[in-house]
Amino acid sequence: MWRLESDWNSPNRLLSNPVEYYFPNEYKKKVEEILNLDSEGRPFRMLVFRGSPKTCRRSSRLIEEMEQDRTEEKILHAPLLRADYYLNIVDWGKNNVVAVALGSEVYLWNGNNGRIHKLEQTIPGNHYPTSLAWSENAKTMAIGFSNSELQLWDAETSQMIRSLEGHRKRVGSLSWNRNCLTSGSYDRSIINHDVRARTSSTSCLQVHTAEVCGLKWSRECNLLASGGNDNTVYIWDASNMKSSKFLHRFNDHHAAVKSLAWCPYQYKTLASGGGLQDRCIKLWNLQTGKCINSIDTSAQIRGLEWNRHRKEILSGHGYSLTHQETNLCIWKYPSLSKVWELNRQVSKVLYLSQNPDGSTVVSAGLDETLRFWKVLWTTQDQQFEFR
Repeated sequence: MWRLESDWNSPNRLLSNPVEYYFPNEYKKKVEEILNLDSEGRPFRMLVFRGSPKTCRRSSRLIEEMEQDRTEEKILHAPLLRADYYLNIVDWGKNNVVAVALGSEVYLWNGNNGRIHKLEQTIPGNHYPTSLAWSENAKTMAIGFSNSELQLWDAETSQMIRSLEGHRKRVGSLSWNRNCLTSGSYDRSIINHDVRARTSSTSCLQVHTAEVCGLKWSRECNLLASGGNDNTVYIWDASNMKSSKFLHRFNDHHAAVKSLAWCPYQYKTLASGGGLQDRCIKLWNLQTGKCINSIDTSAQIRGLEWNRHRKEILSGHGYSLTHQETNLCIWKYPSLSKVWELNRQVSKVLYLSQNPDGSTVVSAGLDETLRFWKVLWTTQDQQFEFR
């Protein structure tokens, strides 16, 4: 399903960093062995990293700078990537493997060796994955589906472990808390599953009045944030999940809240991002229950990722009510003053995820690509750049 795009009419050619080279014969044979056929019987060619066409056309001066920085823009072509605001179908695990749902299939790209693997699923009919989440130790992959099914997969053997029950409609959001998997659904419910127990469901929370499209456990694993299509954010205490009694309810957003991110260095600080009719990033102090700051970004917020090395947060954007075409931005914490933005011709962002060491983010775009951005900062000015 992931295709290798050819350059200059050479089917096995690619660009990287951005020096061009050819596949080793052994790897080429391996690729050919795992070719799939499309609907017309033509073979797909698996995609590997290549430099972007724009990178290839840059001047030699810029190319030399990129090589000196040892960073590059990398692109994975991902056909059938669903452009659905309410789904969460890209996740980068601590094993350095990116999971992405393309159409009805889930593919895994290994960041250590570049290998691509497809999970052999057994979902009948026209159902498809609607959420993906690696466990904290990256040994298990959770997959939610459009038919309300929720599955656990062994990452090493690529075998399905079990199915979890409880939802009645699509499962669009997932978040792990050690041995607890929390799932949110179009049926408006949040279910906590103890994956070690035979009967996994331990509690069901039903306070959202519309689809639950965002879930995120805090790094300390004691607080859960949930966002919904009812424009509301709820905060839950892990020690009191069975009563449906929440700690806080924030209804300051004016559109669905999918993007949630806990600050990695400021205890009990949460960032939330609203949809097209809201467009705001809001920072919440969970000790006081108050909004620390808010900024109108002028565009739908599709994803939020904190920088683990500096007090800044990255936002990925979709549609805008203006003609502004900013798709990635960096904001200073807690002022939310804009540090950097990417407004060149790159497709609108659908999903965002961050690699294990926090040096790289992947953005899934409306143009059916996964773009990998290397984050740089210098000791002189500590300013970030993306390539």
